[in-house]
Amino acid sequence: MIYAIDASVYIFRAWFSVPDTMVDVENKPVNALYGFTRFLGDFLESTNPDLVAVAFDQSLGTCFRNDIYPDYKANRDPAPEELKQQFFRCQQIVSALGLADFSEPRFEADDLIGTVITRLRAAGVPGTIVSRDKDMVQLLTAGDVLWDYAGNRRIGYADVPEAYGIRPEQMVDFLALAGDAVDNIPGVRGVGKKTASALLAHFDSLDALYDDLGAVSQLTFRGAKTLGAKLESHRDSAYLSQQLSAIHCDVPVNTSRAAVKRRSPDLGTLNHLYDQAGFGSALRRQAERVADQYDPAHL
Repeated sequence: MIYAIDASVYIFRAWFSVPDTMVDVENKPVNALYGFTRFLGDFLESTNPDLVAVAFDQSLGTCFRNDIYPDYKANRDPAPEELKQQFFRCQQIVSALGLADFSEPRFEADDLIGTVITRLRAAGVPGTIVSRDKDMVQLLTAGDVLWDYAGNRRIGYADVPEAYGIRPEQMVDFLALAGDAVDNIPGVRGVGKKTASALLAHFDSLDALYDDLGAVSQLTFRGAKTLGAKLESHRDSAYLSQQLSAIHCDVPVNTSRAAVKRRSPDLGTLNHLYDQAGFGSALRRQAERVADQYDPAHL
């Protein structure tokens, strides 16, 4: 099993949940660093995984999707400087814990996770995506899991229709129609989530829908008679949104089994990083437990 962790989800969760009064010896905030480090320690203790990839976002404004659509994620405010200072320190912790970390200026964490998951799947390794991002659903096949670790919720391939009203293979087309305000993906104006789900239940895919727009007016849900004209006038927006929503699964990074195989934690480096951050004994004891638990022969 390969565990692919969406680091930003847990860094931002820590940023908002751990008081910003937690500072290091230079009075710099370390609240996100502390919360993220605690999450990783808890995850390793509870799971004791063999293969792990931790993906970071460093592509806001520089992603290839911004070339396609300059307004992609333009609605997001830049991360506060107090948080940006903690990103690199989080990557240092990941490395010291013996985990592979990935980041690319042209690709998002989703793309890195998609690349890891699909390549390892081709080698016969199922995947667990540790995230709460619904977009990741498109990556699931039989045997894979989307695990919202903090919310203690696991969604397998077969669970997606009940959870989201569509099949995993339809998530990209669902976002193409309904859009995504979080990422500033426009979709089709006037088409919401329920309508997008209803359309895909009938037509199965965006291509099939646009190949038979005349049949939309025959559907029985409210507004169907005028929906065909809306879809036609926003055809370009729908296909642009499809392009923006699709996770790119061929990022040029090393995703071999050896590259993502977990290593023994480097307790000396971890203690040095903890000293710099002003962390006390709790995380150190946890790191020692994780190191004791690590067994390369078992893994």
